[in-house]
Amino acid sequence: MSDPRSEHAKYERLIAAARQNPPVPTVVAHPCDEAALRAAVEAAEAGLILPILVGPQRKIVATALANSLDILKYRLVDAPHSHAAAAMAVELVRKGEGELLMKGSLHTDELMAEVMKSDTGLRTARRISHVYVMDVPTYAETLFITDAAINIFPDLDAKRDIIQNAIDLHLQLGLGTPRVAILSAVETVTAKIPSTIEAAALCKMADRGQITGGVVDGPLAFDNAIDPQAAAIKGIKSEVAGRAQILVVPDLEAGNMLAKNLTFLTNADAAGIVLGARVPIILTSRADSVRSRLASCAVAVICASAQRLAAAAAIAAS
Repeated sequence: MSDPRSEHAKYERLIAAARQNPPVPTVVAHPCDEAALRAAVEAAEAGLILPILVGPQRKIVATALANSLDILKYRLVDAPHSHAAAAMAVELVRKGEGELLMKGSLHTDELMAEVMKSDTGLRTARRISHVYVMDVPTYAETLFITDAAINIFPDLDAKRDIIQNAIDLHLQLGLGTPRVAILSAVETVTAKIPSTIEAAALCKMADRGQITGGVVDGPLAFDNAIDPQAAAIKGIKSEVAGRAQILVVPDLEAGNMLAKNLTFLTNADAAGIVLGARVPIILTSRADSVRSRLASCAVAVICASAQRLAAAAAIAAS
């Protein structure tokens, strides 16, 4: 059993690290209910972000007044409804007015539809994917789960990008070279379970340099990915088995259920971030704790800072 005093310490370290950076201009799309608006205000008051609130002005102001939230110091951009707010938020990011994009009270699909547009969106050459950065009190490592929110049934090429996005984030957060477990129901390759074949192919892609920056192994069942004794009983000899830091799930359904099981059964917190776009995208939900909301913003702030430094270095080297 973990020491209660150490519970959620992983998030506290991330938030403290993010505070070493100046507040990052963040475009918040449609923060029109208490949870969404409070998440932006709390992150601003914690010194993590400088929010630009985009949505129906009257509704945002009414929500702030009803919940005693002070938004007078923040820029407010009027947009008539959620769809217009999503489009305007993406446009502001494209113009360079925000380094982060944050989901408000609109549906994730509505925001991501604007992000994914080829002409006016925020796409890059990299596949866009979601990572849960989880603080599980009973697990020693900060645990990444990907993809549990964007790619429903990703193919092999999409999974390559999903893994690379997660590895890059792990490195940007200063967590070291990650141990990446590609999950399936079993730890042996069998034609009866296609995800085991994809796992084996992804490991070979890592061997050949198509995935870089992490140690990749799979297929691994969940138990032998995170429990050393389970891995030992199965006779699995691996740098990853029993102590994985990134869990790559076969599909969105598996990832969503895994993350929510950990959240509701082990009191874990789940910070959410979308990667692979021009800027990191912060995803929070009404069910998130204050700590999870702040951690989502902290992860994005650190990621944006790392991207800013990388871009400056590339310019200096050219």
